[in-house]
Amino acid sequence: MRRNKIVILSWVFLFVCFRERIFAQDRFPDGSVITPWFKQIEPTRIGNLGKVYRITDFAVVQDSTILQTEKIQAVIDKAYQAGGGVIVIPRGTFLSGSLFFKPHTHLHLEEGATLKGSDDIADFSLRTTRMEGQTLTYFSALVNADRVDGFTVSGKGTLDGNGLRYWKAFWLRRTFNPKCTNMDEMRPRILYVSNSKDVQVSGIHMKNSPFWTSHYYKVENLKLLDLRITAPEKPVKAPSSDAIDLDVCKNVLIKNCYLSVNDDAIALKGGKGPQADKDPNNGENANIIIEDCAFGFCHSALTCGSESIHSYNIIFRNNTLDKAKKMLQLKMRPDTPQEYEHILIENVTGNAKSLLFVKPWTQFFDLKGEKDIKLSYARNITLRHVTLDCDILFDVNKSDQYRLSNFTFDNLTVNASKQSDIRQTYITNFRLNNVRVNGKPVLQK
Repeated sequence: MRRNKIVILSWVFLFVCFRERIFAQDRFPDGSVITPWFKQIEPTRIGNLGKVYRITDFAVVQDSTILQTEKIQAVIDKAYQAGGGVIVIPRGTFLSGSLFFKPHTHLHLEEGATLKGSDDIADFSLRTTRMEGQTLTYFSALVNADRVDGFTVSGKGTLDGNGLRYWKAFWLRRTFNPKCTNMDEMRPRILYVSNSKDVQVSGIHMKNSPFWTSHYYKVENLKLLDLRITAPEKPVKAPSSDAIDLDVCKNVLIKNCYLSVNDDAIALKGGKGPQADKDPNNGENANIIIEDCAFGFCHSALTCGSESIHSYNIIFRNNTLDKAKKMLQLKMRPDTPQEYEHILIENVTGNAKSLLFVKPWTQFFDLKGEKDIKLSYARNITLRHVTLDCDILFDVNKSDQYRLSNFTFDNLTVNASKQSDIRQTYITNFRLNNVRVNGKPVLQK
């Protein structure tokens, strides 16, 4: 009897230990376990990626004034035809239009290397691509990679979008025609990767993009590590220079990056329009972790929208903000059915103009002939362990266009210089725990 009792107690002990281990695992906001993939950080080792193709060994010269698109593309094609390899950009500045990487080819920029985009849009070919939540014909990026499982961009060099001429042209057009869209002034992106799995972009600096800086469409298992992405807010603003746009992506780790651009730092896309959720080219963003990053000036550190139909299981943690306009922005499009859910903001410090921004987003509003607006939802949003100086704490509008529910503010310490109230009635099931604003506790109503 005593032996049986000992066996039973042992099994109970093992069960409790196993249960505690399971519950102690790092989890996404919906409760699903975060897989070990998100913890496996491996530097890109170009020696393991095949033969090295240094572009200067193939008639490409170190001269920042000569356009060398065709010669550089010939090196990429040569590597592809030989079974793959690493295209190496050595120290120096090399001017190019749009380049297209093929399966099993990779890009490595050595320290001191700059691949610089042409400031003539004619050097960027028109292709079927993805832009602002639409699949359409538009200008390709400086670096393009489609259907390239295992693709890597690495090194300590720079991708320079050379955007000044494009920015000036954009603002001139906007002055002439205030209704012109972002795409009316023809501009390329710096990096566009699509329809691929197991992609890693690490170490490099991307700067001065004419349009979005880096854009990832239908990429699964994407790691963006140790990147520096910048575009100026002055003296000439770099319009729509988003640092990272995730467009129908799943399993994404953004880690140890510095992002400072004249638009959203990280934006979750996926489609727009009244029938966007029925278009097979569109889709959701899911399982995204953004951690250990620093944000300089940007319109928002993390944005859902403005072209997004469903984003969930998003973790934004252990990050610092300095001069961001907004920490978290939910762009609610009345012409698009949207769901933003299971979002966790945790361990964030620094400053921003707004802590939480939720308002209707009507830029280029188009119901495409339909009569009624589309109702959208934001739910299961948690802000936890946030210490922030801001102008406006709760920058939220109440609207019949969307439903806000199940928000939690937990352990927030906020100094708000202009507007410090939290309109709890705007959100159904709004939970507050240990929230202090300007040194005073905010009570649950």
